[in-house]
Amino acid sequence: MVLIFSVSADTQSLRHSSLYFEPLVRWLFPHLSRMQVEAVHHAFRKSCHLAEYTCLAWLIWRALRKPVKNDRRPWSWTEAGLTLAIVFLYAASDELHQVFVPSRTAQVSDVMIDTSGGAIALLLLWLRNGRAELVRFWLQNRLSSTPEK
Repeated sequence: MVLIFSVSADTQSLRHSSLYFEPLVRWLFPHLSRMQVEAVHHAFRKSCHLAEYTCLAWLIWRALRKPVKNDRRPWSWTEAGLTLAIVFLYAASDELHQVFVPSRTAQVSDVMIDTSGGAIALLLLWLRNGRAELVRFWLQNRLSSTPEK
């Protein structure tokens, strides 16, 4: 959480990431216009938001659940809900913090992206905890029941 907070306090974060990322994109895809490179850079930055909050949710879930090796406890929706609530509140507080940082803006869309990252982590954890067989069974039945053309 300290890492996320310190990164969001960077007054020149857009400029710092564009120093390295945009030249790489131009080198890999020289045919892209300046606007396209900026759009790719924007998508990359939002993907990083998603990834960092996915990791944060996983860490929070582990702290709440305290899993042990070969943990057979059933999935807890209470733990998952609390994890997602903490991720949402932290994302909202991070955006509120950015209101006070020069050259940064707070965006509700970033809170939604960050919370989505938390939801992705919980979905992956839920699937890992024995739900993969259920999903695989559902997909096989769904695919086999579709009429062929």
